[in-house]
Amino acid sequence: MSEVSPGTPGELPDGPLPKVRSGIRGLDEITGGGLPQGRATLVSGGVGCGKTLFGVEFLVRGAEQFGEPGVLMTFEESPAELVQNVRSLGFDLKRLIAEKRVSLHYVHIDRREIEETGEYDLEGLFVRLNYAIDAIGAKRVMLDTIESIFSGFDNAAILRAELRRLFRWLKDKGVTTVITAEAEGGSLSRHGLEEFLSDCVIRLDRRVSDEVATRRLEIVKYRGSPHGTNEYPFLIDEGGISILPITSIGLQHPVSTERVSTGIPALDQMLGGRGPYRGSSVLVSGTAGTGKTSIAGQMVHAACARGERCLYFAFEEAPEQIIRNLRSIGNDLQPWRDTGMLLFQAARPTLHGLETHLAQIHKCVEEFQPSLVVLDPITNFIMSGSQVQVKAMLIRLIDYLKSRQITGLFTSLVGGDDPVEQSEAGVSSLIDTWILLRFLESNGERNRALYILKSRGMPHSNQVREMLMTESGVELTDVYLGSGGVLTGSARYVQEARERAEALRFRQELDAQERELLRQQRDVERQIETLQADLQARRDRFERLRAHEGQRHAVGLEDRSELARLRHDPAGTTDGRVEPQPSRQVEAP
Repeated sequence: MSEVSPGTPGELPDGPLPKVRSGIRGLDEITGGGLPQGRATLVSGGVGCGKTLFGVEFLVRGAEQFGEPGVLMTFEESPAELVQNVRSLGFDLKRLIAEKRVSLHYVHIDRREIEETGEYDLEGLFVRLNYAIDAIGAKRVMLDTIESIFSGFDNAAILRAELRRLFRWLKDKGVTTVITAEAEGGSLSRHGLEEFLSDCVIRLDRRVSDEVATRRLEIVKYRGSPHGTNEYPFLIDEGGISILPITSIGLQHPVSTERVSTGIPALDQMLGGRGPYRGSSVLVSGTAGTGKTSIAGQMVHAACARGERCLYFAFEEAPEQIIRNLRSIGNDLQPWRDTGMLLFQAARPTLHGLETHLAQIHKCVEEFQPSLVVLDPITNFIMSGSQVQVKAMLIRLIDYLKSRQITGLFTSLVGGDDPVEQSEAGVSSLIDTWILLRFLESNGERNRALYILKSRGMPHSNQVREMLMTESGVELTDVYLGSGGVLTGSARYVQEARERAEALRFRQELDAQERELLRQQRDVERQIETLQADLQARRDRFERLRAHEGQRHAVGLEDRSELARLRHDPAGTTDGRVEPQPSRQVEAP
């Protein structure tokens, strides 16, 4: 066996399959880096699914972003029609052609003008295509559409042989090629051979469900490379094609320990004192009129005040209506909208299918780069699909936002007959922090109450708080518990008045007792002063008597000394007292 020398056609390549970046948003992610370099990719689909736009964007992005000139050979649309059609999508083919970065060639084939006589081959096409490639040094080629080349011929053997020769010629030329094909029946192409000859096959699909159209993309095969195997929704708008590159995402996304304020101090206190985690999902659910949008507005205002961008998807009210209504409670979002910190996207859910909505949200997030995304309300999506479909779509959205460390706030409508602890969209189990709003009825009134059903990863309050709409925004107050249960509204006011009166009476009683104690204290102090004065007088008399006694004793001593001197009593024993004389006895004679 002979060895294979480097540089020969039989050389065995090293490393992974080389790829070229398409530049189409989302496509390079699901293909693992782009389309196979120097090979053919078949883009198949029905009418109106976006095949031509796919190929044109592949050429335009290559010329503008990656410095790779391209050749566009069309067999259906004239150059003028094609240039005008793609201009509305932001592609200036006329300029690129003038700059010799794109070469546009129109090959007109009319079946009525074709007569099949003798052998048929594509040699003329190869010559023209080869000249166009060499003229600008093209690295990319688009053929649109391949069925038109063989529209006038029915010899299947010749068609298959020429198709094989076309794909081989393109591969030998070393250009990365996109070939569009019309899908027919269950086949990806009219002749059923193109998908086998292509190294990569991409199927585009446009389907209508419940009068709502959705475009999807699927990579049917990709030789030599792993790739995404799901169906991916995509959009066609003024920026071209945008593909949502996720259907479900792994649970390896990063998490943050940073906390963000809700803009309601009392609610932050209920959430461990600092609010929810950044990048977490927050659900605010409740019946109509409980204040879900008001809480969302407070969170948006707080985020914008921190210098963070907010993206608000409104599915029920116009942005101007939301701003007007929130202004009535002291929350004016218009300045943030004017400065570009807040972006509203308002549309009815029935405008697009669920997948298109998901792709639209993904596109807006990628372009605006927000820190907070609000969906108000998510329950309106039920009009665009079943609850199972809505839940699947929201799972993908929540995972996507978490992977980008974007805090997601979702409002959900709870029906009057539905269990309180259940959201109509059925995503409550996926939510990190769930805030429930409800009405409490008493004394002929309906008052709002708020409590936290769960908040993962933090201690949180289990109390029910009354929620008030004030001129200063949303405020939470402690709910009163009376003999009949929770007290809100006027019952709370009456209870507060009763407690204030009771507190006043208690204060008055305390004051009276304090005054009595002070009086008694003064009486006791006066008595103590009197007793102390009497004691001092007695002490003074005692001291005077003791002093007098001392003086008397001293005088007595002096007197005795003088008396002793007078009596010539050297011993000085006379003390002034008359000593008793011994009795004398008279003896009898």
